[in-house]
Amino acid sequence: MSKPRVLGLVGPTASGKSALALLAAQALEGEIVCMDAMQVYRGMDIGTAKPTARERALAPHHLLDVADPDQPFSVADYLPLARAAIDGILARGRLPVLCGGTGLYLRALSRGLSLGGTRADPMIRARYQRLADSRGNEAVHAVLMERDPDTAARLHPNNLRRVIRALEVQELTGRPFSAQAMPSDADGPYDMRLFALDWPRERLYQRIDRRAGRMLEEGLAEEVRSLLKGGLSPDAQSMQGLGYKELVPYLEGRATREQTVELLSRRTRNYAKRQLTWFRADARIRWLAGGAQPRDLLDIIKKETEAE
Repeated sequence: MSKPRVLGLVGPTASGKSALALLAAQALEGEIVCMDAMQVYRGMDIGTAKPTARERALAPHHLLDVADPDQPFSVADYLPLARAAIDGILARGRLPVLCGGTGLYLRALSRGLSLGGTRADPMIRARYQRLADSRGNEAVHAVLMERDPDTAARLHPNNLRRVIRALEVQELTGRPFSAQAMPSDADGPYDMRLFALDWPRERLYQRIDRRAGRMLEEGLAEEVRSLLKGGLSPDAQSMQGLGYKELVPYLEGRATREQTVELLSRRTRNYAKRQLTWFRADARIRWLAGGAQPRDLLDIIKKETEAE
């Protein structure tokens, strides 16, 4: 049997994918599934460029505002929620439209096995964490080098989380992490039709710079101040997202507005570079000309999404 079709608008931040996804959802009887690691948080709207109430009224949106900002949220939390949303949309006879730039979320949705393949074991993790605390990260890495030299050669001792995970998988399965069968995109449950907007690098950076200034004008500082006054720690996972950690020095009087905008722009440009590297490696993605007429882009998306 053929796999159910899912449309995806992916790519770097500020490329215009949200506006195009909204047009596609309206034209193709679709519903949008957020694929953004920050838009899941309630009360974090301006810094995440979350769809407005007006935009949400034009097409149903899913996976927005599903976590409190003081709550850790990982891809393991995202995956079952997103799959449930996609399957619900399909059951209604509509088209799921993924929209976002979190590549790890796309990878998790694309592949057939549940993320990680092997369950977590807190006792194993705690044992190796105690070893690292008492004897250093190198001691944990040495254990991995003895049991699975191929994986150990790929991981720096300071990448402790992944070193421990490799040891955890080896203990639970009896096989080295490097010998585990890893799923591919072809194993996934959906027929993904993926698109991204391709801009000349300087044009993309100009869009990023304009967005950074606009966020301050729209009240980003007030949004962050409200979160902190509400008791959210600056060290919370949600506060490490772009647009939030950069505002803390400004609110504490340690940076000017101009310095804050420049810092936010620079870090967002660097993030966009990493996103581009990730998505360029995905051969499934059809890159469309940024700045082209929306109707022309929509025609391409519609044609390729409906093709067998």
